[in-house]
Amino acid sequence: MLWYPVPDRRVAGPVAPDVMVAIGRPKGRRGCYKQWEEGGIAPQVVFEILSPFNSAKEMADKLGFYDRFGVEEYYVYDPPGNLLEVWLRQDGQLRRMAHIKGWTSPRLGIRFGSTGDSLAIFDPQGQPFLSSVELAERLRQEAARAEQERARADRLVERLRALGVEP
Repeated sequence: MLWYPVPDRRVAGPVAPDVMVAIGRPKGRRGCYKQWEEGGIAPQVVFEILSPFNSAKEMADKLGFYDRFGVEEYYVYDPPGNLLEVWLRQDGQLRRMAHIKGWTSPRLGIRFGSTGDSLAIFDPQGQPFLSSVELAERLRQEAARAEQERARADRLVERLRALGVEP
């Protein structure tokens, strides 16, 4: 989703973070995030996942944009190298954090760790977030369990009707 911080594109053109979190704004579908229509609230947390197509200049420009427009926490993850950079707003500007092993987001309360060759993210209760593959498998299992329960209920209805009871 494109983020437009101000109406005048000559002042600042839009940028498209991979993920942005704007706390204090209502949930809902948006074609883009127009900050001036969102109570002037800038996304507080931004995530970028590097790809081979990201240039050093592009990432430096994004850092400057996020710094200029008030992002509180900025995360850059490089999957091939399993490297996470954390930038935190201190004294009015984004500063890179040097010691991030077991880093916990001050705003979101999520913790970042490593599982060998990949990034692991844990919710505020310490439970790992599921990968898309794990989530799809859990949804498949839940659907199968729901189907079994529906079949069991149908059998119970049949038995009751056989006994002359209309459920």
